[in-house]
Amino acid sequence: MGPLASRDVFSWLLVASVLQVSSVRLAQASYLCTAYLNISYTHPETNRTTWYQEEMGLYGQDSPKASVVGNVYLADPIYGCEEDTVYSRPNDSRGWIALIQRGSGCTFSDKINVAAMNGAAAAIIFNDFGAENRVIQMSHPGTSIVAVMIGNYRGMELVQLRVKGVPVSIAIEVGKQHGPWMSHYSVFFVSISFFIVTAATVGYFIFYSARRLTGLRQQNRKQKKLKAEAKKAIGQLQVRTLRQGDQETGPDADTCAVCIELYKAGDVLSVLTCNHFFHRSCIEPWLLEHRTCPMCKCDILKALGVEVSFHTRTVCRPRHIQKTSIRRYKAL
Repeated sequence: MGPLASRDVFSWLLVASVLQVSSVRLAQASYLCTAYLNISYTHPETNRTTWYQEEMGLYGQDSPKASVVGNVYLADPIYGCEEDTVYSRPNDSRGWIALIQRGSGCTFSDKINVAAMNGAAAAIIFNDFGAENRVIQMSHPGTSIVAVMIGNYRGMELVQLRVKGVPVSIAIEVGKQHGPWMSHYSVFFVSISFFIVTAATVGYFIFYSARRLTGLRQQNRKQKKLKAEAKKAIGQLQVRTLRQGDQETGPDADTCAVCIELYKAGDVLSVLTCNHFFHRSCIEPWLLEHRTCPMCKCDILKALGVEVSFHTRTVCRPRHIQKTSIRRYKAL
C-alpha cells in the first residue's frame, strides 16, 4: 500500500467520524426542521415599519411543525420558568407568541408549558448569553404548542424592541426539513460498527507503517553495503591516462557514453572488467549507484569477485574493446 492508499485510510476515518458524530447528535429526532421568521414592527416615534424574513429558527423535537402568526410578548421574568410568570398583553389577545430566554435551571418543557398555560399559541426561546446565533434542537416532551429556538443575538434584538414598547409581530413558517434520521437503536449499532471498523483500520495502518519502516531500513542497509562493496570494486579497476596520439583521441574515436564528450589527451579513464572504458570522473559515481557497465550491463562486483548475498546481477566475461557509435547508446 503506497501513499495513495495511506490517504484513502485517513479519508475513510474522517468520513466515518463525521457520519458517526452527526448520527449521534441528530438521531434523537425523526428529522430536523428549520423555521422562517417573518418579523415586522412599527417604531412609534418615526412611524416607520420594518419587515424582514430570515431562516433563523429550529423547531423543537416535540413541537408541531406548523405555522403560527401573532404578536410577541416578553416573559417577566425573562426566563419564564415559574408558574407566576407574567406576559404583559391585552386580556383578549389570542394567538400571541411568547418570547423566552434559555437558562435559569428549568427545562424547555417548563418554559413552554408556562407560556401555554398563559394562552400562548407558540413559544420562541432564544439561546443564552454567549451563544451568539447558535441554535440547538430542543427536547421538550409533554408540550403541545409550537416551539422554536433562535440565536441569542436575534433574540436580544426582539427583547430590546419590546422593552421600548415597540409592537412586534412574527409569522413562524415551516422551513427546510432534513432527515429522516436513524433511531436510537440504529445509532447504537452504527456507533459500535464505527468503533470496530475504526479500531481495525487504525490497527492495520499501524501494522502497515511498521512493516514499511522495517522494509525501508533493510533497503537502506542493503544500499549502504552495496555502495561499500562497489567502492572496493572501483579501487580494483584499471586506470589509464590518455596521451597525445593514442587511438582513443583520434578523429574517429568514440565519446564517453556517460557524459557524451570526446576523449582527449590528459583524460583519466577507468577500464571496466568488460574492457569498456569511460572518464573516471563520470563512471565512478555511476558505478556507486548501479554497479554495472552502462553499455553492456556487466556486473563489476561479481566480475571482480566481490560477492554480496542478495546481489543477483548476471556476470559478464571481459570482452575485446569495440568501437561503438554514440547513437547506439544515446538512450543511456
